[in-house]
Amino acid sequence: MVTKASGTDSFLSLVEQLDIDQHNPPVHTWHPEYCGEIDIRIHRNGTWSYHDSPIGRHRLVRLLSTVLRLDSDGEYYLVTPTEKLRVNVDDAPFVAIEMEVHGSGEEQSLVFRTNVEDVVAAGIDHPIRISENQETGEPSPYIMIRHGLEAIISRSVFYELVNLAVQKKYDQEIVLGVWSRHIFFQLGLA
Repeated sequence: MVTKASGTDSFLSLVEQLDIDQHNPPVHTWHPEYCGEIDIRIHRNGTWSYHDSPIGRHRLVRLLSTVLRLDSDGEYYLVTPTEKLRVNVDDAPFVAIEMEVHGSGEEQSLVFRTNVEDVVAAGIDHPIRISENQETGEPSPYIMIRHGLEAIISRSVFYELVNLAVQKKYDQEIVLGVWSRHIFFQLGLA
């Protein structure tokens, strides 16, 4: 769902008022011993499961998401100051399920909310990137959430993002992309 928003209830207000990382534990600074694998899987659609059963309690998923970390080995772990457990992630650990648009042109801010209630504005610290399937050519859009953890942008939100796209000349080609916080994010060729 995409909205043109204003006022104090908007995602942008949350981003401007809060330092989101202060609300999550500093997992990137913890260095516990590896304890093994836990049978938790994060599916491409954002569903978390334990022993192949969906975890239905949103607050539990939110809590687990705050102690999730992507390490340099490319694996995802749930970490505490004393434990580190590997989990399976099908694609990205989060899904961007909602977007608000504030302003227009280069001044525009695109603010995303994930399935685990993270709120970020696309910009230098939260870039948007497009990965293309080599076999099908289908694009998969992502936005950086925190410390290497990305959200795949849901199909409906991506369609709205494409509707906002403008053309820009880049390396002798015309590309489509969107502006957010004075940064142009390329979505594809025009």
